[in-house]
Amino acid sequence: MGTQKVMVLHAFVLSVLLFRGCGCAIQDGMLYPRDTETRETKDLSGVWNFRADKSRNRNAGFEEQWFKQSLFRSGGVIDMPVPSSYNDITQDKSLRDFVGWVWYDREFYPPYSWQNLKQRVVLRFQSAHYYTIVWLNGEEIMEHDGGHLPFEIEVTDNLVYGQSNRITAAVNNTLTPHTLPPGTIEYKTNTDKYPAGYFVQDLQMDFFNYAGIHRAVKLYTTPRVYIDDITVISDISASTGLVNYNIKVGGDVDGNDVICQVDLLDKDGKTVSSKKGLQDQLSVSKAHFWWPYTMSNDSAYLYTLKVSISSGGSSDLYRLPVGIRTVKTTNTQILINDKPFYCHGVAKHEDSDFRGKGVDLPLIAKDFNLLKWLGANCFRTSHYPYADEIMDMADRHGIVVIDECPGVGITHLENFSNKSLTHHLEVMEELVRRDKNRPSVIMWSVANEPASEFPQARHYFKSVISHTRSVDPSSRPVTFVCDHGYDSDIATEFCDVICLNSYYGWYSDTGHTEVIQLQLEYNLRQWFKKRNKPIIQTEYGAGSIAGIHLNPDMAFSEDYQVEVLQEHFKIFDKLRKEFLVGEMVWNFADFMTAQGTNRVVGNRKGVFTRQRQPKMAAYILREHYLSIINSTSQHSRQ
Repeated sequence: MGTQKVMVLHAFVLSVLLFRGCGCAIQDGMLYPRDTETRETKDLSGVWNFRADKSRNRNAGFEEQWFKQSLFRSGGVIDMPVPSSYNDITQDKSLRDFVGWVWYDREFYPPYSWQNLKQRVVLRFQSAHYYTIVWLNGEEIMEHDGGHLPFEIEVTDNLVYGQSNRITAAVNNTLTPHTLPPGTIEYKTNTDKYPAGYFVQDLQMDFFNYAGIHRAVKLYTTPRVYIDDITVISDISASTGLVNYNIKVGGDVDGNDVICQVDLLDKDGKTVSSKKGLQDQLSVSKAHFWWPYTMSNDSAYLYTLKVSISSGGSSDLYRLPVGIRTVKTTNTQILINDKPFYCHGVAKHEDSDFRGKGVDLPLIAKDFNLLKWLGANCFRTSHYPYADEIMDMADRHGIVVIDECPGVGITHLENFSNKSLTHHLEVMEELVRRDKNRPSVIMWSVANEPASEFPQARHYFKSVISHTRSVDPSSRPVTFVCDHGYDSDIATEFCDVICLNSYYGWYSDTGHTEVIQLQLEYNLRQWFKKRNKPIIQTEYGAGSIAGIHLNPDMAFSEDYQVEVLQEHFKIFDKLRKEFLVGEMVWNFADFMTAQGTNRVVGNRKGVFTRQRQPKMAAYILREHYLSIINSTSQHSRQ
């Protein structure tokens, strides 16, 4: 009978995802949980109970109501660290490649102080992949569609004090034509070759489909009247910094007036500007601006916005790091604080041994040390939003971020449907809501390598980009990353900056580095001629197996990777004097992918190994980036 491509999700998943009617996650403000004088956080990270639903229809957990009691009572469980991807934790190949529902649970005791102080309590998942349903003490409280971004729900009235409380989470990593990233389920119907009901997940992205609870799970408290959201837009007038703020208050105000005090503190804790009211402008004379670390000796300066509110006997306090900076574009430049910024950076992945995409603080610290060792001043969150902890580091270290949503692999016609578009708009709202106040984020990327030549692409990306602009109050540039030819793309006209991926000497003309300069310069010039907008080469490079050396070089040797990069550098150095505003090598480090004959245990285009050891290319890239820093520092450092 052959095989059949099924472009819709099978009934065993649809039966659980549709017509649920449960409470959805909070869609208002999404301030990061912080301890303050009025707030307390409780981290539920640790070892949770875990089970994959390996029943044929993947629906046993719902049919048998595993959420009604502790998970171990309905069958066997294993230990699973949270946060982590579950795929690489065990020696079970079927779990590594599992597609469907997995179940987690753990118990906790809420402190009596929360009850005595009549605090509002919120349960927050920082990220889980991709569809998540959450129960508290057997009662369904929340669901969320999509990975990489936080979701939360108030649980004040669901908690039981004086006894154990149980959180249960069911997480499904199935990708469909309407998820981000999209994918399909392929059913192998030839029973001469495959058992009955056999299926595989076909991916439309080139990285492993890691799954599970990837970031922390937290409880946090607020007063009953609380600071729900803060929006900050900064501006500059000569040496004066301007901080426009808007405070949203949540809870039962009961008609009482809200008293709001806003103070801006410098690094020494000194108040440099104050105002009263929920919306106003703070002014700082002789302000310290937020600069990328390659543009200033006083880079990445962060003030603290201290917001205090009170109403009807309730008060709340929240502190938000704030950087004063502006971002603008011309047809040939990106301007940070009205000075030209040239991005020399990398594309990355959240990926490492054992942890998969699980957040890992030592790894994050190591990566930022390596970024600065390279001389990289920017990275793209390819191809999804990164953890808050990574973004915090970028803010603190003056490394610029192109913040990308999970819109990778939008390459099939059905991926452009109204259903897909609606979900894409929701994801961009969630991303902007989370990262809108970050000074390191200078641009949104709404997709990577979509089929931008499709007729449907024009309306689709016009809608997504326009919507992103409408929900970001600071009017950052918006883009998507294109890998199609200048003569076939029909959607980049809506982008503020043209971001291009190409692999001359690798996917085309493999082994022929002598054609790279000609092809690269021609392509970049044609794109500029067509769009008359600044251009970033967001991906280029070649794969190499660490330790393989050949002279003369050949593909997959470290020597060949070096030569491919060096040929690109010659054109980048030429065109950055004209309209090129950035170059970002693919990739920072080797990373895992699905198995395939063109992948040797993952993608090997990293200049570092997956274990963060440098290849020859890392030293060449460092030399190149330091030369850029030295050439520009003579006249542009602040």
